[in-house]
Amino acid sequence: MLNKMINVIYIRTSTEEQNPENQLAQIFTIANSEDKPLILEDKVSGWKDHDRPDFTKLISLVKQKQVKNLYVWDLDRLYRNRLKLVEFFNLCKHYDVSIHSYRQKWLEELNSAPSPWNDIMSDMMLQIMGWLAEEESAKKSERVKAAIRSRGGKTVSYKGNKWGRKGLPKKTKDRIIAAHLEGHSIRKIMDLVQTTDKHGNMKKISRGAVHKTIVAYRTDFDGKNTMS
Repeated sequence: MLNKMINVIYIRTSTEEQNPENQLAQIFTIANSEDKPLILEDKVSGWKDHDRPDFTKLISLVKQKQVKNLYVWDLDRLYRNRLKLVEFFNLCKHYDVSIHSYRQKWLEELNSAPSPWNDIMSDMMLQIMGWLAEEESAKKSERVKAAIRSRGGKTVSYKGNKWGRKGLPKKTKDRIIAAHLEGHSIRKIMDLVQTTDKHGNMKKISRGAVHKTIVAYRTDFDGKNTMS
């Protein structure tokens, strides 16, 4: 356990293509880098709370009263869900954690406002920000759906480009199947088998990709899907 209260920077990127260094550089314009804050980072969608180990660690530190200030690039890095965002702010308030955001600089005025106006204004602005985050996410989903077309049994963009992420290499799939036949769990296979990104860097395979590979194998082998 940490011996003193610290400042924490939390970064979340939705995909491998996003560069967390951009967020970090902008956050340091409002956070003092000399204080050597703890940097926590997740690379996952903001909707998948159970897949954010560093965010789980952040909540644990808050409840242990180890966090003094929390810095983020945008409030939607915490939650895109309005109710969950408000709930998280209330949690931080209970444990005397001040939240700072590079893109929502109005938080600084709320943090310094006298009681009870700080609470009244904070709750109102959080509700508004939460609604905006939910609305933007819904609009993005609709834009994606509108851009997809079905052509010849394949999913393509409106320009005719094949839609979806590139599949795993055959060698990687073979290694997944081999580990599966050895009796390893999906979680263990994720640790044993890795692939490379477009830059040639090693990266873990997602749980979904491992499961999909095993399902495809079982379907081809048995003539039907025997996976639960």
